[in-house]
Amino acid sequence: MSILPKIIVISGPTASGKTDLAIKLAKKFNGEIISADSRQIYKGMDIGTAKPIKSERKKVKHHLIDIKNPDKNYTVSQYKKDCLIAIKKIIQRKKIPILVGGTGLYIKAVVDNLEIPEIKPDLRLRNKLEKDLKLKGLNHLYQKLIKLDPEAAYIIDSKNPRRIIRALEITLKTKKPFSQQRKSGKKLFDCLKIGISLPKEKLRQKINKRTNQILKNGLIKEVKGLIAKYPPENPVFDAIGYREIINYLQGKISFDEATALIKRNTWRYAKRQLTWFKKDKEIHWIEKERIILKFTKQFLKN
Repeated sequence: MSILPKIIVISGPTASGKTDLAIKLAKKFNGEIISADSRQIYKGMDIGTAKPIKSERKKVKHHLIDIKNPDKNYTVSQYKKDCLIAIKKIIQRKKIPILVGGTGLYIKAVVDNLEIPEIKPDLRLRNKLEKDLKLKGLNHLYQKLIKLDPEAAYIIDSKNPRRIIRALEITLKTKKPFSQQRKSGKKLFDCLKIGISLPKEKLRQKINKRTNQILKNGLIKEVKGLIAKYPPENPVFDAIGYREIINYLQGKISFDEATALIKRNTWRYAKRQLTWFKKDKEIHWIEKERIILKFTKQFLKN
């Protein structure tokens, strides 16, 4: 019998149904949910990030959603610290922490107790990289990172300039690949890892359906409200769904082009997520909900 506190992790690609499953498990097994999504932390980014609806968040307590304004930076190190505090409070309430999301590095930081190097920002180098971003574009910086550190392709979102710049900054400053600088520490939890497994065609259909739904739910209005408060070039708005709509609002692309790009970019992101999560041999990949419930019940009983 394990003496480590038990936690449940639900991972998998975007649009696979992680949020709904987490809420069902929380209701059935007396749990609270901690988001492991690098965009749901931001206030006002609700529709495009598919945050759980507020009525559900009243029924089941959620953590690490709406904790930052979109103009504030938030590191993996900060996430780990905040997540561990949330887990401790949930356990003190005699409840089960359920960590759910598609940001693989957030999950790994907590579950594998990553020792994240505290490397101070090099402002001179950062300014140079930000200048390159403006002059040569995000893809140029991303390719530069992948050339120096091929493994970074699986842990750094290609649409997230802050993370790309930070990974490049660490790699160039330390002369070591970013992906090799995080060591696993002593395990803090007895963890059940569940991955939602879907046939690729079914996942693609769900992505397309969700894209249509978020547009119907008012994504354009949400983006208009955000860029009225914050600069449109804010790096956080490079998130899938937001940059495409900003480009549409600025007249750079048509609405149909924006819709097609959101679907395409989401699908590509989902494939990268799957590549990342499939490396973790401790994840139980399950499609049927009843089997997930059975697995969870057995894990909590032991």
